[in-house]
Amino acid sequence: MRGVGLKVASVTCFVIMASMIKAAEGIPPGELVFFRSFFAIFPVAFYLAWRGQLREGLTTRNPWGHVIRGLCGVTAMGLSFYGFTQLPLPEAISIGYALPLFIVVLSAFLLKEQVRLYRWSAVVIGLGGVLIIMWPRLTLFSGGGAGGGEMAGALAALAAAIVAAFAQMQVRRLVGTETTTSIVVYFSITGSVIALFTIPFGWVMPTPGQAAMLIAAGFLGGVGQILLTSSYRHADMSIIAPFEYTSMLISIAIGFAVFGDLPTIQMLIGGLIVVASGIFVILREHRLGLDRKSARESTSA
Repeated sequence: MRGVGLKVASVTCFVIMASMIKAAEGIPPGELVFFRSFFAIFPVAFYLAWRGQLREGLTTRNPWGHVIRGLCGVTAMGLSFYGFTQLPLPEAISIGYALPLFIVVLSAFLLKEQVRLYRWSAVVIGLGGVLIIMWPRLTLFSGGGAGGGEMAGALAALAAAIVAAFAQMQVRRLVGTETTTSIVVYFSITGSVIALFTIPFGWVMPTPGQAAMLIAAGFLGGVGQILLTSSYRHADMSIIAPFEYTSMLISIAIGFAVFGDLPTIQMLIGGLIVVASGIFVILREHRLGLDRKSARESTSA
């Protein structure tokens, strides 16, 4: 229960962070990424220092691996932040639920993992749910009345999920040589540095209100990461991971209370389909993990 509680708390932090990013209207995505990455360093560094793990967090044997992960992560973050600014909050978050589906696809094609019919079926059904969510925004195909910005935002949110899946593939490679703390610390550092290269593309001076929201968003991102990491100390990932989807309920509540956004029928139906597919993939991955562990133990015996 402690693990589940920490997971839900981390999800709440990330949704509030996304709300602040959305509320800081007029700030370029690269600048949003910088604030999110740079100010996340402070709570993470404080937490590691408190646990006596700061040196461990700064130790790495694969610096270029962190750079590659940072490039993918910053790109995904910038795309998702653009989606937040163009779409209702629950809709942008729901499209992001396609991430575990794309991880299955990349695992099959890049890591040559064996993906059987069950998971492929979940991927196809889940992507169908994403299409249901996005369809009203794709005015080029649906003939709806949504603006071009909303269509670009929907496509950006989907592209963010794809690029984030590449980032997760890189994390899978990093865990072979790097600690969890070093992956968290170096992502914030590399994300901050990489984001600075977007200054020539039109950073703006934020108002005091915008600056306060962006700094708070960065701190919340760091706190959310700490809570997420801590949740896995108390329960298996297969138990905790499905609670990621509580963000749908939280985002609907915040979207309505703060931005006056009401979820559409398409978003609710598509979101539920994507959530169901994602949970199936998570549980199936856990089942296969147990099967592989049993096979290794039998072979060793």
